[in-house]
Amino acid sequence: MSRTCVFFHAHPDDEALLTGGTMARLAQEGHRVVLVVATAGEQGLSTHRADLGAVRTKEAHASARALGCARVEFLGYPDSGLDGRHGFARADVGEAAGRLAELLHEEHADLLTAYDPHGGYGHPDHVQVHRVGTLAAELAGTPRVWEATVDRTWLLRGLRLARLVRGFDLAPFEHAYTARTEITHSVDVRRYAHVKRAAMAAHATQTTGGESTRTLAALLKLPPPLFNVVLGTEWYVERKRLRAR
Repeated sequence: MSRTCVFFHAHPDDEALLTGGTMARLAQEGHRVVLVVATAGEQGLSTHRADLGAVRTKEAHASARALGCARVEFLGYPDSGLDGRHGFARADVGEAAGRLAELLHEEHADLLTAYDPHGGYGHPDHVQVHRVGTLAAELAGTPRVWEATVDRTWLLRGLRLARLVRGFDLAPFEHAYTARTEITHSVDVRRYAHVKRAAMAAHATQTTGGESTRTLAALLKLPPPLFNVVLGTEWYVERKRLRAR
């Protein structure tokens, strides 16, 4: 039976990094995949500054095409940046959740993915995605809600082994994302890693900028066998099941 799965993300490129393999797998298995993005990511680090939001919006559409999405919607909130003093992070949760709930109702969504309560690594817009997504699912009666996250144990082990940056501080990641014991779903996406890689590559503006090598750029340099190992699993937490409509 075909299902409708809505993936709610904060910025363009989040969908490819966190849930791209799952989205591609669901689409290729015949399910309807819908991408909803809260902001255009105009505050993101990049050497490409002119009309960054418009460019990143186009990149998100290219990523969505690669992943097999049937629909892409932007909620149009300003990108809050890391300080979170303005933009989506400060938007009225009820108003934003109401808008997302309308889409969930229209799509007769069977599943919504949002983020864990930490917002992964704590970005204010990611934390807001958790708040808004959770309330929207309740308002719409969406029966299943998955929080896209990363296995913290796996992440810390990988960072310790990689040591890509000398003197890299692991402390900020000690409480980031989700403890392994809380994860309810580990999705094997190795067969769809090449699609995930194509979706990530669509976000070219996010491979440059800042004072160190960008995460996206580093991951795209991995040879395919290693890429499949590093990015071949995606993790989710289903904290509760809502009553089906």
